[in-house]
Amino acid sequence: MPTQEQRVALVTGATSGIGLSVTRTLAGQGHRVFICARNADNVAKTVKSLQEEGFDVDGTSCDVRSPEDIRGFVQAAVDRYGPVDILVNNAGRTGGGVTATIEDELWHDVISTNLTSVFLMTREVLTTGGMREKNRGRIINIASTAGKQGVVLGVPYSASKHGVVGLTKALGNELGPTGITVNAVCPGYVETPMAQATRQRYAAAYNTTEEAILEKFQAKIPLGRYSTPEEVAGLVGYLVSDTAASITSQALNVCGGLGNF
Repeated sequence: MPTQEQRVALVTGATSGIGLSVTRTLAGQGHRVFICARNADNVAKTVKSLQEEGFDVDGTSCDVRSPEDIRGFVQAAVDRYGPVDILVNNAGRTGGGVTATIEDELWHDVISTNLTSVFLMTREVLTTGGMREKNRGRIINIASTAGKQGVVLGVPYSASKHGVVGLTKALGNELGPTGITVNAVCPGYVETPMAQATRQRYAAAYNTTEEAILEKFQAKIPLGRYSTPEEVAGLVGYLVSDTAASITSQALNVCGGLGNF
């Protein structure tokens, strides 16, 4: 049984990792969830699997770097379920290296994927998605603890996530009187396919093994382990609730104590 009023939620980058867990959490609360990812086959498989679990989920492919794709995605969601109540900007990518050798293309793609997409998707949800016409809304941006502190060999990624945190705080203050809250969830090390890719990149940079990088990363975490996607999704599930109505313009960590800031 739904634990709260059924609402319409959009989740980007929802076919794996944190996005998939967020989708399952919101759908499990009884919400109707419209998802996207770049790969249409992955979206179709994810939708089919979640529907077979009994969840009210649908979706379409969307490259969040593309304003046209974003417009089509939000319009498709409205056509399917109606005006949007909840937006979770989760789609993102890693990116970094020795800064002096980073190519322009990498920088621009990380910023476009991780930061500009959050602005474009949020603007579209506020307008085409109809959120501005409501007296309640929830916008949750999946940032990172790298949005609060610098990450060695991660200048593009860290810059993009700092931007997401700044966008969140500014927009939360702007929308405060409207009943729409805006918050960032900042995961630390979370065991996802993206995390594995990150470990592989660091292993190559330091000429060591992925296992050695994993041990090094875990040693920095007070809990001694990576967080799970479900733990990150749990905070999202709370932030969309009515009980969280007074939480806005915040950047909240889910990181096993990695960042106490």
